Amino acid sequence: MTLDTAAYRTLADLVARVRAGALGPDPATRRIAVAFTTRQAVRHTGRGTGYRNEVLSLRLAEAVGSCAVEPGTLPETALDDCVGADVARLLGHPLLPVRVAALDAYLAHVAPHAPQHGAEPVRLPAGSSLAKSRARARAVTELLDLPAGATVLVVGVVNSLLEALRARGLGYLPCDLKGGVTEWDEPVATDALAAAERCDALLVSGMTLGNGTFDPLRRHALRHGKQLVMFAQTGSAVLPRFLGQGVSAVCAEPYPFFWLDGGPGVIHRYREDVR
Repeated sequence: MTLDTAAYRTLADLVARVRAGALGPDPATRRIAVAFTTRQAVRHTGRGTGYRNEVLSLRLAEAVGSCAVEPGTLPETALDDCVGADVARLLGHPLLPVRVAALDAYLAHVAPHAPQHGAEPVRLPAGSSLAKSRARARAVTELLDLPAGATVLVVGVVNSLLEALRARGLGYLPCDLKGGVTEWDEPVATDALAAAERCDALLVSGMTLGNGTFDPLRRHALRHGKQLVMFAQTGSAVLPRFLGQGVSAVCAEPYPFFWLDGGPGVIHRYREDVR
């Protein structure tokens, strides 16, 4: 059994198919039992800078769907809106992160990350937060099929990913809506589409689902025949549905994320030619 990866023109098309019951049971019959947020502040040992994360997660039966948000931007009422609500209602919620988390929970419920759905499990060893971050970065960057010297647009700056690209002899342009500089004082662009014109491939965070920038980047990759690899804590069950529709590979990391536990973990890789 493989995932239905019909030619969705946009994220909204996928939502419409789910609401119509085309990919599984009627979402109006599936209710969110638990809604919660996870907040994190981190500065890895040996690194000079840190960052914060905030993630909205929704529990549907055995599945958890997640969407990262900018810290402090999620209204306090969001959890009350979600808990006990049916998925169909949440797919029409005015907040995009709620819609993404609900979609992610539903798709993880109907097609869990498993080899029969095209997923390749990759074990992450136990270790420090930095060791696990670097292990995940290697697993993500291995999905790029590029010669040394190629340039990768990295949307959603993760220093371990930049390290892993350099180790492979790949150049990169870091991009993030917040701007700033990387750990190595490299300037971070804020206009991903403009930067994409100067890159051979795209390595993009699933957070783009929650801020509305995913579809333009996917269309760019599709139009120009560029590899688009997604690393996804946000929308880990959503993004594999776009394989072959601009997305060439996905490293899916459902909740709980690697930074929550020092023990061993697992992530799931999907490739366009393995479906």
